[in-house]
Amino acid sequence: MAETAAKAVLEGGPEELPERIVPAGPPGEDLKVPFRNGYEHFRATDRRQNTPEGPLPVYEWWERTELPG
Repeated sequence: MAETAAKAVLEGGPEELPERIVPAGPPGEDLKVPFRNGYEHFRATDRRQNTPEGPLPVYEWWERTELPG
């Protein structure tokens, strides 16, 4: 079954993140999510999670970077 758009589930990181299901990039690449004058970084896991949009890959939070200024 083909997915119409690649998406991922975010796990960890700030509780205030507005979205937990986000577009996913190419396989093997980390996700960089803009949030509060910086970026939250998520890495792919081998896990999948059932969601209302079907089973999606799980990405875990691993660091935050701040934008200058």
